[in-house]
Order: sequence, then structure tokens, then C-alpha cells
Amino acid sequence: MTERKKGRFSTIILAAGKGTRMKSSLVKVLHPLCGRPMLTYPVAVAREVGSEVIVIVVGHQAELVKESITDKELIFVEQREQLGTGHAVLQARDNFLGFDGTILILCGDVPLLMSSTAGMLLDYHFSGNWAVTVLTTVLADPFGYGRIVKGRGGDVLKIVEERDATLEEKKVREINTGIYCVESRFLFEAIADIGNKNVQGEYYLTDIIEVARKKGYTVGSFMTNDPAEVMGINTPDDLERASRIIEGRS
Repeated sequence: MTERKKGRFSTIILAAGKGTRMKSSLVKVLHPLCGRPMLTYPVAVAREVGSEVIVIVVGHQAELVKESITDKELIFVEQREQLGTGHAVLQARDNFLGFDGTILILCGDVPLLMSSTAGMLLDYHFSGNWAVTVLTTVLADPFGYGRIVKGRGGDVLKIVEERDATLEEKKVREINTGIYCVESRFLFEAIADIGNKNVQGEYYLTDIIEVARKKGYTVGSFMTNDPAEVMGINTPDDLERASRIIEGRS
């Protein structure tokens, strides 16, 4: 286990989605990837970078997920209604009462993230004075992804989802990976401030960026140069591609 001395941190892994595009009755995060459930990969990353606590937010087939991931030190919380990523994170709040540190937010369907990248994200976050640091990457075709909108100084101003983006914002190729470092006290206060006035009627975790700006906090970004590492698994083809990437690493 890697010890990080610059700051305390724990991890929330978002794993509540059903994954309808997988065309399977099995919840997405339990689909096997090179012989292991997909969810075990971000759990391993959290372990390898030295997370104090790991909380997994489950939803669809919650009991099956708990039974399949047998690490007894993990904490599972359930998102009973699928009201967005911000709402999902909020389900973990009671597990961090009194915790004064950083929360690393990972995605259960992003299994290719390397622990070295997660470690660099944490180090970068600790080195600055940011309430939030977003892991980003640049895509040749960013269609469908949330765009990173920055100010002249390079600070992140907001993240705009594809469906809510203007034509100008859609030209931005730097995208949100859904992976963040957030200061714990700010995180849960900010989620309480976000609304659901968007096309989907959901509580987007991305909206904490604008909350941070309104409160006078700065928001940083750390870019990975390997888009494949932060690829979300949404279809059987994605899963097959991820398998080839993992096999190529060994």
C-alpha cells in the first residue's frame, strides 16, 4: 500500500447504474473483465494509492454487488432512486461525518485507470489550493462527454454536459472523466446547493464546480494523456476493447 503524507483521503466509488446498453440482465459493474468483475479494478486503485476508507455507492442489483465483491473492509451504501451522480455521492455522506480530508471519487465502470495516474491526481490536488480537482483528457471526438470550460488563467469555470452545451462549448475537446478529488467539507455542502434544472432533471455532481466558483474557491484540473485509461464501459464492444488493453499491459 502506498502511503501519501500530504493529506488524508478516502474514496467513493460510484457503482449504482444499471447499464442498459450492455444488453444483459447483469448489472454493469459486475460484468467480467479478464476474469474479474469490472468493479474490482477501481477498488484495487483505491487500495493501491492508500485510501483510508472506501465507500461504494450501489443501486441496481445492490445485494448481488455486495455478495460478489467480498472485501470485508469496503462500505456499501445504496442509492435507491437514480437521481444523478450528485445524489449518488450524497448517499455516502453519513460515512464521512467528522472526516476532514480529501475525497477521491472514482467510477465503477472506468476500470482502466492506473493507480499511478490516480496517485498523480492526488499529488496535484494536494499541491494546490483547490476545493476540487477534475481529472480530464482530450478526445478527437468529444461527442457525448461533459466539456471542461476554463477561464483565462486555466482554472475550471464549469463542466457542461453535452445535452446542455452551447454550440461554442461543444467545440471544446477537453472532457470530464468523472473522476475527482474534492475536499470533504466542501463536497457535501456543495451537493446540498445544487439543483436539477437540466434536461435530465438530475442532480449532476459536475455542478459542484459552479458552486465552488460562487463560494470563491478555485477549481483545478489534471490531464491524463491516455484517453483509453479513462474510458467508460457502456457496451459489450467497450468491454472487449478494455480486455485487449489490459491483456496488452501484462
